[in-house]
Amino acid sequence: MKTVFPHDTEVALAAAAALVNTLDGDQELMPDLAALDAFVHDQGWTGSRTHDLAELRAVRDLRPRLREIWEVDADRVVEIVNDLLASARALPQLVRHDSWDYHLHATTADAPLASRMAVEAAMGLVDVVREKELGRLRICDYPTCERVLVDLSKNRSKRFCDSVCANRAAVVAYRARNATT
Repeated sequence: MKTVFPHDTEVALAAAAALVNTLDGDQELMPDLAALDAFVHDQGWTGSRTHDLAELRAVRDLRPRLREIWEVDADRVVEIVNDLLASARALPQLVRHDSWDYHLHATTADAPLASRMAVEAAMGLVDVVREKELGRLRICDYPTCERVLVDLSKNRSKRFCDSVCANRAAVVAYRARNATT
């Protein structure tokens, strides 16, 4: 099955959205190092870690910069992407590790975790910008949800961040239809 973007791009975009969504309104979903460790594990991040509060703060500080990408026009996205790449002194290179065949990394494995996250997101966004597909970066359509999503469906139809919001919207629509009869 053909994907919308190369596999590593889709993984980077999904990881960026997942990172942004660790701050859900005022609710902190990455409150401590254990939560960061779980996030890193769940997202399959490799490379060195310091496992300290400075690393946690740096990762948390990245979220607003990435979140802005879902809210701005293409020119501003390009500025953010270029800044993320320049700040990390990104140097694209082909690498192979774990179960991954050759793919692009733009930082070394010993770069700080937040820098690796920023650069991976930026590298994924390069493809989105070049393909003029920024419309695939959306904010959940459920009225009280502010989570971000990446629509990788062929027909660009994904509207909700997860099945919980989709189900809530379906219930609201069902009740609205029945209220008029």
